[in-house]
Order: sequence, then C-alpha cells, then structure tokens
Amino acid sequence: MTDNQTSLPVTVTLEAGPAGAGSIDDFELFYARRALDRFRTLLGRQGLLDLLSTDIEEGNAFLRESARASEGRFKAGTTVLATNGLTSSAFLAWMDKAFAGDERVLLAAHPEHYVMGTDSIGARVVENIGPHVADFYMGGWGTDALAWAADADELLPEAEFPRKMSSNLFLADGTVVGRALIQFGDTADGFTANLTVYFPVTCPDEVLDHHLRHYAVEFRNWIVAAAAARA
Repeated sequence: MTDNQTSLPVTVTLEAGPAGAGSIDDFELFYARRALDRFRTLLGRQGLLDLLSTDIEEGNAFLRESARASEGRFKAGTTVLATNGLTSSAFLAWMDKAFAGDERVLLAAHPEHYVMGTDSIGARVVENIGPHVADFYMGGWGTDALAWAADADELLPEAEFPRKMSSNLFLADGTVVGRALIQFGDTADGFTANLTVYFPVTCPDEVLDHHLRHYAVEFRNWIVAAAAARA
C-alpha cells in the first residue's frame, strides 16, 4: 500500500450475510433505537428525571439567563418537510391521539426525548435544546395560533396552510424561554410542514440550528409512525 493510498478515506460495504434489505447504517440505527428504548423502559420517567437532574438544572439556568438577557426578544428559524402519501389531517389526527397519552411513541421519535406528558402545570417536555437538557412546558399546544403569532413573519397564508398550531415554551417558574409555530398545508401528493421555533436572541446560533435538526428528526419519525398506524 502506497502513502497515497493510506490518505484515501476508508469505506466498508456489505456484500453478503444478513437476510433482507438494509445497509450497515440501517442495522446500527435499529440496534441503537432498541437499546435506547430498553433503557427508557427500565429507568422509567422518574428514573430518567433523577438521572438528568443536574443536566436539567444547568440547562434551565442557561435558558432562564438567555431569556433575561434578551428582554423578550426572540430569533426564529424554520425547518420545512415535504411528505408524500399522507394528508396533513391524517397526520394531525394521529398526533392529537399520541399527545393525548401515548408517551412511548412520542419519546421514540428522537433519541434526546426524555419526558413528554402532563402534570399539574401542563404539557411537560424534557428534551435537548441544543446541547442543553431542558425541562419546560408548552402552553396552548394544539390550539389556534396565539396572539403573538398573528404578526409573525413566518405565519403562512390561511388558504395555503390552513392548519396552524402554536405555543409558548416556558419553565415551571413561568419564564418564557421559546415559542413554537407549526403549520401544515396539503399538496397534490401529501403535505408540507413548516416548523418554526423561536429562542431568545442571546442564544448561540448553534442552539437554533440544532433545534431545526431536532424538528427534522422528530417530525419525520412521527409522520412515518402515523403512516404505519394508518396502514
């Protein structure tokens, strides 16, 4: 092997062995998801919260300080997903049912989902916001767009995107640390989802960018789960 060959990237391809279709990456994803589901199930909700308590405290402190320093100002980013083979109404009907009590399928949509349920304050979410683990609530999720969203640049035309939902993201002490605006419109082949998140302007751009990736992963997986349930 020459020095030039050693500088080339190493690639590995599957030529034979397992039955059925799939790449090595597909196999790894399956096993990673199975292991994660096992740990979530064994630990349970309270076990996960206990395990992450220090991370949550630090993450919430970061968001609280970001909100304080930003003085009510937010910056936004949007992930756009195109779906074929499923209508927005079918997906949203599935999502309403899942958010009403099927926490396991909600958690399964993203490796960094830890808690999705309700308590005495409201709809509770524990997940990563960028590199930070946060414990926050969503107010008004599943309702018509809130007053703050009416003037948002990201609010799409009613005729084009007739289904809109929005929410403030707030900590248990009431501090608003973000906002979400999701909008769905049917197309000839399926639907388009515009998924907008707002974070305090002092948050690093990487926090916003990571949540746009987070949106892509979780909503893709929820859409696939909705299609599978419908089938």
